[in-house]
Amino acid sequence: MKQPPAHPLIRRACRRGARLAALAGALLAWPAAAACTLPDDGWDAACLRAVYTRDIAHWPPPQGVDRTDWREMAPVGTLAAPAPQPTRAALGERLFFDPRLSRSDLLACVSCHRPGHGFADTQAVSAGHEGRLGTRNAPTVLGAAHAPALFWDGRAATLEAQASGPIAHPDEMAMPLDELPGKLAALDDYEAAFTRAFAGESAGNGQGAVTLARIAAALAAYQRTLLPPETRFDRFLAGERGALDDRELLGLHLFRTKGRCMTCHDGPLLTDNRFHNLGLTWYGRQYEDLGRYGVTGDPVDVGRFRTPTLRQVAHTGPWMHNGRFPSLRGILNMYNAGMPQPKPANAEQARDPLFPKTSELLRPLDLTPEELDALEAFLAVL
Repeated sequence: MKQPPAHPLIRRACRRGARLAALAGALLAWPAAAACTLPDDGWDAACLRAVYTRDIAHWPPPQGVDRTDWREMAPVGTLAAPAPQPTRAALGERLFFDPRLSRSDLLACVSCHRPGHGFADTQAVSAGHEGRLGTRNAPTVLGAAHAPALFWDGRAATLEAQASGPIAHPDEMAMPLDELPGKLAALDDYEAAFTRAFAGESAGNGQGAVTLARIAAALAAYQRTLLPPETRFDRFLAGERGALDDRELLGLHLFRTKGRCMTCHDGPLLTDNRFHNLGLTWYGRQYEDLGRYGVTGDPVDVGRFRTPTLRQVAHTGPWMHNGRFPSLRGILNMYNAGMPQPKPANAEQARDPLFPKTSELLRPLDLTPEELDALEAFLAVL
């Protein structure tokens, strides 16, 4: 028996239902987000939001990643919570803010790692003892407890080993390490504070309560408490899918896909903690810096620097290992172009084992101005 024709409203609802069913089916398998592009090279915001409403396990996989140890994005709250002895961490905080750790009594750790600036410096390179300028930018110490190697070149394996470097460096705090314990022991109630913080532990060799090892341990204990603050991005990752606006959401998608950012920026802190050459060695010029090569002596490490965390990145400029880049958009433009790719200018440079080689991971990205805007907006919520 022939069925009567459906009411127009029912037919429209069925067609709409079929389209929604088709979209839902497309969203179940990658590359679902590819269907979110528009004919004018733009992006369908509603489509992208549908893609990223799903569980993170079903988000578009990152492009440009071929490491077996790659880690998915995650809220900072998933990082192992620091558990330093509270009295020791409090002593470390006091030391971190005390300029008397420096030879001049004018410079503290906080002079270059400012809480209001993401625990980084506002200057390209910091002014140290007697105004001497360093050669590298002071990076954030937020999340440093989770880094397997510290400093831009990775020369320190622990926070304890890192602590004494800036204190003793002649261009930084310039404090002779053999004099520092005695200096602190004579100040205020430091000797009693060290005794309380290290109760039950012997200083060894008949030393007093204040020792260089304990100074380093206290500073390290405090720095282990310095985790990045939770942001809207963390709330988004935790399931609050309205925490990012449409432009930020597009930036997240580009970060994972066309921008290839997760090649090196993964996990809760958005860093692979590896060392890469971004083409910024300044070979043979004023700002030449051979990076990790100075630590390993291996020519393969020329120009390689540790991947920094991107947490709080919008607040920690100027950027890169030498702080020569005052604009995040400028950095994104360089990545979009594939970063500098220096080539030997003559036979002598071609034979030089220290001629830098930009990482093969870098390539032109072909991001549009609107896509660069979105990426920058996303970085601002990290």
